[in-house]
Amino acid sequence: MSEPAWSLHSRLKEDTIDIGDLPLSKVLVIKDAHYPWLLLVPRRADAVEIIDLDEVQQAQLMTEISRVSRALKEMTGCDKLNIAALGNLVPQLHVHVIARRTSDAAWPRPVWGVMQPLAHDATEVQTFISALRRKIWLG
Repeated sequence: MSEPAWSLHSRLKEDTIDIGDLPLSKVLVIKDAHYPWLLLVPRRADAVEIIDLDEVQQAQLMTEISRVSRALKEMTGCDKLNIAALGNLVPQLHVHVIARRTSDAAWPRPVWGVMQPLAHDATEVQTFISALRRKIWLG
């Protein structure tokens, strides 16, 4: 029996900009200019929780989280990274990587629900994505 085809959940597709693929995960930028905020979504159709991945996939996910986190921290000089596999509204496994500053409006609380999302400036977000791609895939 073949594995079901993977596709990005509609809510994640609506709320993000696709920036590329790592061996296991799709890497996305959240459409909220308040924070440098990335998602990693393992391309496994049946993955709802990290424990749904086998041990090799779990190790690969951790490698990818570390790679993306390191790139984001180096690019932003943030004070803290928030890394979490959350999402009750979206059943698809996805991991948030958010660069935080002690001066941000939500600090030290979570970022969800504090402010309405702020649209990215098109030029700024493309510059950020280009730099992030270089850092993650070449850096």
